Amino acid sequence: MTLLLLIRHAVTEQTGKRLYGRTGGIHLSEEGRAQAERLAERLRGVRLDAVYTSPLERCVETAQAIAGGRRSRVVRELNEVDYGDWTGRSLPALRRTKMWARVRSAPSRVRFPSGETLVEVQRRAVASLDALAGRHPRGTIAVVSHGDVVRLAVAQYAGVHIDLFQRIEIAPASVSAVAIGDDGPRILRVNDTGDLSGLVGG
Repeated sequence: MTLLLLIRHAVTEQTGKRLYGRTGGIHLSEEGRAQAERLAERLRGVRLDAVYTSPLERCVETAQAIAGGRRSRVVRELNEVDYGDWTGRSLPALRRTKMWARVRSAPSRVRFPSGETLVEVQRRAVASLDALAGRHPRGTIAVVSHGDVVRLAVAQYAGVHIDLFQRIEIAPASVSAVAIGDDGPRILRVNDTGDLSGLVGG
């Protein structure tokens, strides 16, 4: 059995304000750095065999806090959704578009303008996570990615249709734990921001 700890990066100055997507150069805010340190403390009692991360700075910085001096490995398939022409736009402005309603009601049928579909994101993320689990068949690994990527992965492992994935809340610096074994995936924690010492692998 592999224990996957799916972690959303800590906050930046833009979190909740803009859909900044794959924009580079966005770092953790002061609050985010403190969040990442608290996350590292919460994980201190959990034996980690490896730490993997999306290539974007906010994830890398969160992963570095968790890794505690060890090298975290970048996995490009864990990157943020490619929101295409929506990238960088404010969330209030996007909520006023007709496409926003479609994204909320039937996300499986939407392609972001010049970007990805959420079905494509889910496929690449879950394929990558399954490959990482295969690399650590009896290990515990931390995987730092983005809110929608983690939500989509949890939905797939839980057997939740992609059109309902937005019902899953994934807060910054939260941990969702999935055990991957011969009997299929088991969801152990979702959106956990508290004590993690009871996790398998601790």
